Amino acid sequence: MAMLPFRPTPFFRNKNRAFWNLQIGGWIGVTLFRSASALANSQPWDLLILILIGSITGFSISLLLSVVYRQLINRKPLVTWGMTGLVLAVGVGFYAFLDSWVIGLYYPDREISLLQRFLSYFYLDLTLLGAWSSLYYAINYFLQVEEQTDRLERLEAQATAAQLAMLRYQLNPHFLFNTLNSISTLVLLKQTEPANAMLTRLSSFLRHTLLTQPTGKVTLEQEVETLQLYLGIERMRFEERLRTDFQIDPAAKTAMLPAMLLQPLVENAIKYAVSKQEEGAEISVKAQLVGQRLRVTVSDTGPGLNAGAPRHRLPGAMTGQGRTESTGVGLANIRDRLAQAYGDEHLFEIRTPPEGGFTVVIELPHEKLEDEEAGPAASHPPRTITAETTASSLQKPEIKKPIAISAVETVTGAPQQATAEPLPGFGGGTIGSKL
Repeated sequence: MAMLPFRPTPFFRNKNRAFWNLQIGGWIGVTLFRSASALANSQPWDLLILILIGSITGFSISLLLSVVYRQLINRKPLVTWGMTGLVLAVGVGFYAFLDSWVIGLYYPDREISLLQRFLSYFYLDLTLLGAWSSLYYAINYFLQVEEQTDRLERLEAQATAAQLAMLRYQLNPHFLFNTLNSISTLVLLKQTEPANAMLTRLSSFLRHTLLTQPTGKVTLEQEVETLQLYLGIERMRFEERLRTDFQIDPAAKTAMLPAMLLQPLVENAIKYAVSKQEEGAEISVKAQLVGQRLRVTVSDTGPGLNAGAPRHRLPGAMTGQGRTESTGVGLANIRDRLAQAYGDEHLFEIRTPPEGGFTVVIELPHEKLEDEEAGPAASHPPRTITAETTASSLQKPEIKKPIAISAVETVTGAPQQATAEPLPGFGGGTIGSKL
């Protein structure tokens, strides 16, 4: 029988329970410590009754202090600490008065005035309640800092997810602009059959892209399948001028990467390498594992950067400067998506050999798709990509009902912030007692 993994619950998840555990446990500890000290000094056993009465009194006074502190903790610092000192002094004075009065009843024959006993117990009770008050404020300020940190992390995650979604959606009009422009050209040339076939394949490609989350990741094998669908559209334009070479290491097929990451690179190669040369060009896609990293290389045999144009730095190459007119979306989009998803843990490098050609090298941390994380997708593994399966899927697209997608799911895909449940005995998330 499989054992469920042990997941300890954070101590302060239920603040009300945490307060009472600390309150009861702390005063029991004080009682035991005082009792052990009395017995070690050969005090009579009936003195334990006085110690128990003193602990119960301190327990009750600390509960009253927690109610007051809960109202003061979110005030201005001057008000908080000034009123805390005043309330603490009153509480300690009352505690010391009760202790000295009870001791006077227990030892009536001792020649010690009530004022002397009061002053002696005032110091001891001030130490005890002062430590309790310091611990109360320290725990509550720590919890407030933790809540603010968690809130900032959630906001940053939502902002990152929203920006990733925006960058992903930026690809759709960029790709549609180029494809619809090609279809428009075919229509103007009265080539209705190729235009209709390209529209059919375009619908298959868009249906395929809609099935992936805008901020999600796919396996490299699924990403290559998306590239095959896209290349099926572009081959209708360029025919034998468009040549491809896929060299995918079998060990890298299950590696994860952001969806639609390689399509802009291939589209960039088609626009600047295949379409600019009469003989066309070859586009190569290579992927392999290098240690704990996934390296993907997309290259073409085109002219590369124009020889007569001034050499541009990396941002200029990303926006297409030095090659031809560009919308400035493809490479810059990929750079921003990688920066949002991986931070400094990725490599995005552009190489332009002197003999021509254009190469983009991407290195990402190797994230492997696990069976338990695949969920429902595990029952539908990626198909093996062949020229026959790709051609058949494009020639006979399956007709499906329109997919209704909610605005929340398609805009950000960001994690929803959990609704804070009201906890008994607290105000504004502050640990304390409510009487």
